[in-house]
Amino acid sequence: MAYAIFAPEPGGANVLQRRDIEPPTPKSGEVLIRHTAIGVNYLDIYFRTGTYPWPVERDLILGSEGAGVVEAVGEGVGGFAKGNRVAYTVANGAYASHRIVPAAMLVHLPDAVTDAQAAGAMLKGLTVHYLIHHSYAVQSGDTVLVHAAAGGVGQIAGQWLKARGVRAIGTAGGADKCARARQNGYAEVIDYSQGDWVEAVKSLTDGAGVAAVYDGVGRDTILGSAQCLRRFGTLVSFGQASGAPDQFRIAHLAPNSLRLTRPTLFHHTASRDWYASAAADLFAAIADGSIVIETGTPQPLEEVAEVHRSLESRKTTGSVILTP
Repeated sequence: MAYAIFAPEPGGANVLQRRDIEPPTPKSGEVLIRHTAIGVNYLDIYFRTGTYPWPVERDLILGSEGAGVVEAVGEGVGGFAKGNRVAYTVANGAYASHRIVPAAMLVHLPDAVTDAQAAGAMLKGLTVHYLIHHSYAVQSGDTVLVHAAAGGVGQIAGQWLKARGVRAIGTAGGADKCARARQNGYAEVIDYSQGDWVEAVKSLTDGAGVAAVYDGVGRDTILGSAQCLRRFGTLVSFGQASGAPDQFRIAHLAPNSLRLTRPTLFHHTASRDWYASAAADLFAAIADGSIVIETGTPQPLEEVAEVHRSLESRKTTGSVILTP
């Protein structure tokens, strides 16, 4: 029997509940896939709690990246057939054994990339792609700062930046996470629980500051991130794991004539050309070993509430995978 995990209304992890469903029938331009692996992201928590507005009034199915096998295709769909291995990132709908995905949002999986790697990399890996190629396009020799360096996005970012010849400084909480970040490409890692990380960044850059800060933490880091930047540096605020950075004002950009951007992945994936090209870049980097996707031990989809609690308490590292 097909099933999905629903959030009847915004709330804590306890609102998540399993319900049996009928496998949907794909319409024109759509594809039915059977999930083999589903990625978990902080984005899911933003939606679950109501931090981000819901696209439906009730009964939201969370989850924004996954991989699986094509079960059926709708009218007019070309390029995909039953049995194809595919992956995607689409806002919401992934916490299910089966789901409908627009054909335009699917990509084929090469043999060198496993389903778990794809499910752990589509949202996070494509996020890193736009961060380091578009939000602030890094150049070999740059020095940049990445917060939450031991997390899913952080680990991919560290590896990709190293492959691009960039000196990446990371922040993480605790010795274990700092060690994990170092293993994933960071030249230096600062334990933010052990002192003033802003001063540590300044010391590591001889007072000059970094070219860019990639800040997915938000409230707890945003002001310090601005202080770490060199003149004309770029502050990329792409998440708010600690809460919305509402205390930040335009005036905070003035001391060093800073640039600020607040990008969103799904604005990038709206372009099929960008989506296909960026996914190909990501898969190539995984295939050649430039990026290793840490997926750990996949957890049953039915245990997603406990997975959310672990993610919220920052107990997880790398990419967390659910399996129906």
